Amino acid sequence: MKLFKRFRHTFDGFKTLLLKDHNYILHIIIAILTIVLGIIFNLNNIEWMFILLAIFLVLTLEAVNTAIECVVDLVTMEYHELAKQAKDIAAFSVLLVSILALIIGLIIFIPHIF
Repeated sequence: MKLFKRFRHTFDGFKTLLLKDHNYILHIIIAILTIVLGIIFNLNNIEWMFILLAIFLVLTLEAVNTAIECVVDLVTMEYHELAKQAKDIAAFSVLLVSILALIIGLIIFIPHIF
């Protein structure tokens, strides 16, 4: 029980992500589908390493993006160009890592499919 208390804030953060960021739920669904495909195609250890790395990079960066959005909203609810830039740059970083994850997935799964 003591261990659970230590991770309470961590679980609160996860709950907040699920409630606040609908993209996070989409990323989780895609991650689950990717894992299922990996099991179906019997990926080797190296392939799993890259798939898991891609999944966790996307999930982590989406969480950081949401955290940045929360902090910006805390600082100002009014429109401010710097606030917009911070949110846009954070969102772009998620897009970049999502593109990387897609490329990794294609490199790994296309040979298994064909």
